[in-house]
Amino acid sequence: MEKKIENKLEEPRSSITLENRKKMTLTGVEEVISFDDEKILLNTKLGFLTIKGSELKMNKLDVQNGDVIIVGNVSSIVYSSKEVKKEKESIISRLFK
Repeated sequence: MEKKIENKLEEPRSSITLENRKKMTLTGVEEVISFDDEKILLNTKLGFLTIKGSELKMNKLDVQNGDVIIVGNVSSIVYSSKEVKKEKESIISRLFK
């Protein structure tokens, strides 16, 4: 008898939980592109994610499992399917190219 083997492709898993706009728990994070206290750029399994707010801090970053906890005042969460542009070059660095 032949055994049938099903090849199921797992869908990427990612979740966002936001508590009172103060604490955000994320899963499915693949890379932290950049962060400061007003904007965090992440590459997730479902696309690029921009989080904006004030007093933003990363309390937990587990790259192996893709878990991130962010605290602060969250004002917006935006997914983008296109690659997020890195911060613009300074005027001086562009002059000396």
